[in-house]
Amino acid sequence: MTAASQDAPVVIIGAGLAGLTVALHLADTVPVVILAKRQLTEAATAWAQGGIVGVLGSDDSIDSHVRDTQDAGAGLVDAATARFIAERSAAAVGWLVEQGVPFTPDDTGPMGLHLTREGGHAVRRIAHAADATGKAIHDQLLDVARRHPNITLRERWMAVDLITSRHVQREDVDKGVPRVYGVYALDIDAQRVETLPARSVVLATGGAGKVYRYTTNPDTSTGDGIAMAWRAGCRVANMEFIQFHPTCLYHPQERSFLITEALRGEGGHLKLPDGTRFMAAHDERMELAPRDIVARAIDFEMKKHGLDHVWLDATHLGEAFLIEHFPTIHARCLKLGIDIAKQPIPVVPAVHFTCGGAVTDLNGRCDLPGLYAVGETGYTGLHGANRLASNSLLECVVLGQTCAADILSHPVQAPAPLPAWDESQVDNADEQVVIAHNWDELRLLMWNYVGIVRTTKRLERALHRIDLLRGEIDDYYGSFRVTRDLLELRNLVDCAELIVRSALMRHESRGLHYSRDYPQTLPVSFPTVLISERRRR
Repeated sequence: MTAASQDAPVVIIGAGLAGLTVALHLADTVPVVILAKRQLTEAATAWAQGGIVGVLGSDDSIDSHVRDTQDAGAGLVDAATARFIAERSAAAVGWLVEQGVPFTPDDTGPMGLHLTREGGHAVRRIAHAADATGKAIHDQLLDVARRHPNITLRERWMAVDLITSRHVQREDVDKGVPRVYGVYALDIDAQRVETLPARSVVLATGGAGKVYRYTTNPDTSTGDGIAMAWRAGCRVANMEFIQFHPTCLYHPQERSFLITEALRGEGGHLKLPDGTRFMAAHDERMELAPRDIVARAIDFEMKKHGLDHVWLDATHLGEAFLIEHFPTIHARCLKLGIDIAKQPIPVVPAVHFTCGGAVTDLNGRCDLPGLYAVGETGYTGLHGANRLASNSLLECVVLGQTCAADILSHPVQAPAPLPAWDESQVDNADEQVVIAHNWDELRLLMWNYVGIVRTTKRLERALHRIDLLRGEIDDYYGSFRVTRDLLELRNLVDCAELIVRSALMRHESRGLHYSRDYPQTLPVSFPTVLISERRRR
């Protein structure tokens, strides 16, 4: 048994914008430990190009932002959540400026910032750092965190599972007060699982994009936090709404490079190989329609014409403008032999964002006391059936702040003895090829059966295959010492099941979920909430 310390830290799993925001708001008061399963720089935040919403301009309003969020979310956005987030957007951008984030300036703009516009937004309200906003934010906050004496950063540490009441022997557990006491975490380099006591645990692991074969997400996006919360007995909601970003670069050397929505916001045109613009046939907003509409339109045109991709043409914007506003995209494409000032960009839809997640309130609190989820890991109702562009970074900052405040408002729990990780009945894995094979099979079946357009038969086939894979993975997990690859695969199969089960429950087409068997949109609809068997017990 490992004795829990009275001054146990807050353990934050994930080192992206959500996790860093929580950490920086806690660290002046309590010790914080941040776990990153790969390098600290490998977070989905760093891949975000577009920017962060700020209701700043004189032509903008809270009502307008809420309305745009609701329109994009196709009737499933929680209005109170949308307003809560929008009202705090200016302060969120201001906090990032205070931390030293180098947003693109404009002497004539609000707060001295240049604002751009993206699909689904009525006005320019996106603060950005050229076309690499996420990297600028992440680099700066990570630098601040590294210099804070009360923050411990652990690279190549991966959470295995939450330590809950079922692991702990103490009086209040018997009185029916379940909670989270810490986390089992794998020190990847030492190949050892450690028991980490925690005052609170914050899940900030991002989404589950790697459950699909093609995604704009980094390799870290394996749904770890969602899966751990589910296994601990927390509710999970709206997992059927997987956002496909309309424009991922189609190139054999770059399968995950995102072409930011801001390029369409500045006037880029989607075209067929013969140069015909096609978005007018799908939505009156054309290229500025919400992502679900644009992604389905591209998917439709590709299937109709037998295409591998479509074209995003920005040549008419001019070389000087493109280099100034989209230097990252210009340089990356040029390196691959595509001069975006002279040639259209080949693009395809790819999985981009998980709109659902572990159910939380507006303080990030999950169903179990002591457990929080922030950012893409959590579900607050903000994104509904489709996320509005650049709302995700905003949610990370706003909920990161309220989460930290809530943690500090609760008294420290008395320490409990936590059991050590038991490896007495397992051996080292004999063949890693089993993991690789199951990983490839899972991602391919999700791409083929649970993609942009779905049918009930495809979903049922997917669920059957997932059940078979789960049996193999659980057997492997119970027989061998854990590795990062095995843990990620275990989490991905949990998330795949949650996505498919949620999709089968929705008997309509709405937002990111389009079913050929239920093409109509119901006049009234509600979130899809899944309840864990462990919660029922």
